[in-house]
Amino acid sequence: MTPMCLVLTTAGSHDEARKIAHALVERRLASCVNIVPRIESVYRWQERIESAEEWLLMIKTRANMFDRVRDAIEELHSYELPECIMLEIAEGDKKYLEWLEKNTD
Repeated sequence: MTPMCLVLTTAGSHDEARKIAHALVERRLASCVNIVPRIESVYRWQERIESAEEWLLMIKTRANMFDRVRDAIEELHSYELPECIMLEIAEGDKKYLEWLEKNTD
């Protein structure tokens, strides 16, 4: 079985989060994307402390597809520098992980 991962990014609106999620699944770059609504992010940007309401995307995909997922996020995203980090899935339900793998190219 191919190693699977979780990719995290945020979006500035529900519409943008849905657009990114749908594009990733339609392109078979992700098997599933969960959208967690209305989180508050506090961060440093251009030497200022900022705070924003965002939507968190939890993207399930193959680890070897991270570069393609990152490129798609950069293409689809409105942010100058969108968050895009990968967390490897060390273990999981075998049938679920097989389903994740089956639904990505």
